[in-house]
This record gives sequence, C-alpha cells and structure tokens, in this order.
Amino acid sequence: MRSKFREFFESEKSGGIVLLIVTVFSIILANSSLQHAYLQFWNAALGVHSLVEWINDGLMAIFFLYIGLELEREIYQGELSRMKKASLPILAALGGMIIPAGIFMILNHGTPSHAGAGIPMATDIAFAIGILSLLGKKVPLSLKIFLTALAVIDDLGAILVIAVFYTSSLSLIYLCLALGIFLILVLLNRQKVNNLIPYLIGGIAMWYCMLHSGVHATLAGVLLAFAIPFGNGNKSTPSAKVWHFLHKPVSFFILPLFALANTALILNGSLSDFGQTLSLGIILGLFLGKPMGIWLFSFLSVKLGICALPSGIRMKHIVGAGFLGGIGFTMSIFITLLAFDDPAMTNLAKMAIIFGSLISGLTGFFWLKITLKKQHHPMAI
Repeated sequence: MRSKFREFFESEKSGGIVLLIVTVFSIILANSSLQHAYLQFWNAALGVHSLVEWINDGLMAIFFLYIGLELEREIYQGELSRMKKASLPILAALGGMIIPAGIFMILNHGTPSHAGAGIPMATDIAFAIGILSLLGKKVPLSLKIFLTALAVIDDLGAILVIAVFYTSSLSLIYLCLALGIFLILVLLNRQKVNNLIPYLIGGIAMWYCMLHSGVHATLAGVLLAFAIPFGNGNKSTPSAKVWHFLHKPVSFFILPLFALANTALILNGSLSDFGQTLSLGIILGLFLGKPMGIWLFSFLSVKLGICALPSGIRMKHIVGAGFLGGIGFTMSIFITLLAFDDPAMTNLAKMAIIFGSLISGLTGFFWLKITLKKQHHPMAI
C-alpha cells in the first residue's frame, strides 16, 4: 500500500503544479489581445454541445470515475478500511463541509446567490497535495495520508451535494435506465465477470442516460467505479488496471483542460467586487470555514475519545491541513457551473474561488513550514 500511496501522491503533486501553470496561462490569454479568439475557441460548437460542455459533462465524468476508484481503494484497503482509522478524516471532512457552507448561507441566505452554498465545501486534491509536497521531508507520512483521505472524503461529499442539490429537471425514465444499467453492471461484478469491455460499454450507456436524466452526467463515473470489480486490489484486478491507466491522463490532461476551459476569466472588475456577499461567502468559507471546521471537528472527536491523532500529528498540524483543505479550485469551479446560469455571477464566483484558494494555500504552506520546522520524521516520503 505504501508504493500505491507514493504513486498517487507523486502524480497529484505534479498535477497540482501543472494546474497552477495552465490556470495562470488561461487568465493571461483571456485578458490579452487574443481574448476574443480564445473565448470563441472554448465555446465553439461540436455537434449539439460546445467544446467546454463536452469537457465539463464528458471528460469530467472520467475524472469522477478516477475519484470513485480512489475512494473504493481507500474503503477496501486504505485509510477508510477500518472505522478507527477512518473516523478522524471522516469527521474532519464533515466539519470542513458544514462550517464553510454555513458561513456562505449566513451571508447569502435569501439572495439570488444562495445556490452557491456548495462551492466552498470542496477541496482540490491535486493542489492541496502539491502545496504540501513543497515542504519536502519535514512532512510526516501520517499527515500526508490524513490530508489525502480528507480530500477524497471531501470529494465524496461534493458528489453527494451535486446529486442532491444540483439536480435540475428530473426525467425518471432516463434516471431509471441509468440505475438499471448500474444494477446490471453490479450483477456482472457479483458473477465475477472481470472483462472490462461490458463495464466500459455499460458505463458509456449509463453516462448517456444520466446526461438526459437531469442528474449531472459525471455521477455516472462514480457509479461505474463501484461497479468495476475490485477483487483483492492487486495490479491485475480490473479496478486497479483502470485506476492505474487513468491517474496520469486525469492529472495531466483532463484536469488541465478543465482548468483552461473554465478559468478564462476577464478581469474587468475591481477589488470592491470581493465585498459582494457571493464572493465574500466563498472566500471566507474557503479561507476561514475550512480550517475552522476541520480543526474543530477533529479537536472535539479526539477530546471525546471517538478517535485519536495519528502518530507524528498534533492539532496545530491539523490547522495547517485545514488551510490546505481550503484550496477548492477544480470541484468548487465545477459546482459553480451547476449553481449559476448568470455569466457575471459565475465569473465573480470563479475569481473568488481562485483568490480564496490562493490565500488558503499560502497560509497553509507557511503555517506548516513554521510548525514542522524543528521536527524530524524518518517515516516521511
């Protein structure tokens, strides 16, 4: 499991750096003399959908498949396989979702922007791990595993939020067809059918039905992940093969493409825009709500004896991990696209996500740099 975690960690670390580069590149192009051509490119029609819609509804389903496979691995063999090990990151992630959403709703309740409550609830695994990796060997392995497990659980929470709160008009026929296909795939799993072809064909059909059901199509990726046989988790199992095949394309192609297509932000506002309840709710939710919720729920769960801190971690390190959890980016932007139809609100929310994620990442980095400064961790990787 140590080698699998190392592979995952290294991929996410590099992916975070790539995401940062393409985001800066996209914002520069969107505010250059090439602005019109750049924006027109992403909105160009490909059949009945635009290029950006194919990325957000199609390629991101593969990202959700990857997240689902990682979550499945954690449940069967990783940090979520035993309740004693899983309880701390689960409760921390819960706090990291409830408090930011609460802060947002306090500021936006009864306004047109209230639908964005799910935006500050998310954590970007690639960026969070990328920032943590910059601290090198000073970071204990237990803290890396805690942050990774927390971010994976956070993604599960975001998936549930999308399924429950960001479903538009519902078509029961297509939804039943999608769930029916899922059940057939689960039956194939139970019958120990390990050939990947029926799962992939069924996954595409399930995605198509989900796309027309009103429930966001990317959720088909998560369902497919849990239908693919996990077996004993070794490299020869279907789940491991798909996970291993996807983790580099997702990190170095799909997520960078998503960032390029969705961070083409025209900077024509002012700092006063960040004083609006929408942007303020997102920034405060990410920068204050995330670390507050993660630390508070961790502290209470340890004090109440529900769980214990892993070896090498203190509560001050949980605070630093909480700030890194405030890097929302990918999933936050994704939820923004579901929450708002108004381009002005979407643009403002994206800018708030980038700003909130930036100050959260910088604060988390320097906080951990200081608190880990005098510690030596032979278990670090």
